[in-house]
Amino acid sequence: MAADRVLTAVRAAPSTAPVVLVDGRSGAGKSTLARLLVEEWGGPVQLVALDSLYPGWDGLDAGAELARRCILEPHHRGVEGVWRRWDWAAEAPAEEHRVAADRALIVEGAGILTPATAPLAEVTLWLNAPEASRRTRALDRDGDAYRPHWERWARQEERHLARDRPDELALIAVDVP
Repeated sequence: MAADRVLTAVRAAPSTAPVVLVDGRSGAGKSTLARLLVEEWGGPVQLVALDSLYPGWDGLDAGAELARRCILEPHHRGVEGVWRRWDWAAEAPAEEHRVAADRALIVEGAGILTPATAPLAEVTLWLNAPEASRRTRALDRDGDAYRPHWERWARQEERHLARDRPDELALIAVDVP
């Protein structure tokens, strides 16, 4: 249902290369929804996951800022964006990736929906889910690699929620069980 709502809003947008921002706390279903959107889009679409940009476990704000500066602003100006993947194992930037300005774009990740990024998108989405189900999904997905960082990451998400109020910036809000 959420994918249908997003795609309806995208089709109503005047842009030939619309941008969709998908935000929500860890385990809310952002990546799953973004992949579903790509499958059902009906044309070429680029997907960037902030998990590939966050510079480590304390990098929620920095990842969102990199996405704004290197991906969203160039796309909005009609020029190619360039970003570097974060290599979590090496704890360093890795290879470059390019984002075409003439193709639709989905950016998903905790922290992406802010007062600075919302105007750069045609469709903004907030996924809300209870902590218990989010934690179960996230730890089932990432296991022991994430377990020691859950609270650390959650504090960054809480700062984002208090400061940026992404739920209020969202064109579409979805409650996920």
